[in-house]
Amino acid sequence: MTGILFDLDGVIYQSGQVIDGASEALNWVRKNNIPHLFVTNTTSKPIAAIIEVLAGFGIKTDNQHILTPPVAARNWLQRELKKPRVALYVGEQTKADFSSLTIAAENEESVDAVVIGHLGEQWSFKRMNSAFRQLNANEATRLVALGLTRYWETPNGLELDVGPFVKALEYATGKEAVVCGKPSPSFFLAAAQQLQHQPGELIMIGDDIQGDIGGAQGAGLRGLQVRTGKFRESDLQQGIIPDGMIDSIADLPDWWSQQIPSSSSR
Repeated sequence: MTGILFDLDGVIYQSGQVIDGASEALNWVRKNNIPHLFVTNTTSKPIAAIIEVLAGFGIKTDNQHILTPPVAARNWLQRELKKPRVALYVGEQTKADFSSLTIAAENEESVDAVVIGHLGEQWSFKRMNSAFRQLNANEATRLVALGLTRYWETPNGLELDVGPFVKALEYATGKEAVVCGKPSPSFFLAAAQQLQHQPGELIMIGDDIQGDIGGAQGAGLRGLQVRTGKFRESDLQQGIIPDGMIDSIADLPDWWSQQIPSSSSR
């Protein structure tokens, strides 16, 4: 175990506030030269905005240390469909990460792919039906999901994330989504490749026992569960056993030192 993947929302910050001790823990990671990557299912912000948010919490990073579903999806679309015409159901800011592609309007039926991200209250029957019609118009049109997260923690409590809307479109069209986010194994493997590590050399730190811990373990990584964010004690009854648990990211240095004693003296 030589590298770390960090979830963001629920691990580093929550409801717009940094989690106590997160900045200090990440300073410790950098000081000890531990390879790391922020892997998030956030689709409402482009990478530039994520870097700005982290900077506001005193956490310095750059494009090379962040992997998001929009970036993974854009890379997949360019690689697999060459010059695709794409319909985007994502937040306005997130569209910047797809600027190298040809973007179709939501009322156009001739598209090569329909990309579904988190839209929250911007979803409506009309928008869902537009995505359905685009997918149904051509058998070859691909459904691309920016993750399958079921819900997330907000200041108002738990709210639906992208997963339920993707599943509705899968059911309606009979098409299986290409998932470019957690918990897809391909997303974790892309993160490992970006860090130039083997999956077994990495541990994923997250608050979502299915998307973060179960997804990582399914791709051959280890999973460290935090008790912040969306975590509920009942999550431990779902049949997924984390490789470790900590109360919050602030406890990472102590936990890591117990696993690898030499890490504290690098």
